[in-house]
Amino acid sequence: MSIHFAAAKPAGLTATSSPGAKILVARAQKRVANDNADFAERSQNNDRVMRAALRHFATHGMGAAKVAREQAEKAFFKGDRDTYDWWVDITRTLDRRVAASVSGQTEPLSSTPGPGAR
Repeated sequence: MSIHFAAAKPAGLTATSSPGAKILVARAQKRVANDNADFAERSQNNDRVMRAALRHFATHGMGAAKVAREQAEKAFFKGDRDTYDWWVDITRTLDRRVAASVSGQTEPLSSTPGPGAR
């Protein structure tokens, strides 16, 4: 997992900078590590989820998001929606990209037959 940092106002790159510099700054800011800035707006249980995510991270370290994703998948396939939502919130707090992969992996399969199907 790579971590990218981008300063809010990089030194030497201002509104009067070249268009190329503006593009570089915009690209860097899209990859910033703090990608959960709007989390408080999405969850009324922000403090509770944040505490649980921090405890989970303390237990599992850098693999915490993956473990939380696995828990969310287990709950999804058992049909336990509340537990699924809980683990997705924890996963999202730890790593939004991993949380997005939960949705992608647990979507119903397409009704179109795959290659080799008759």
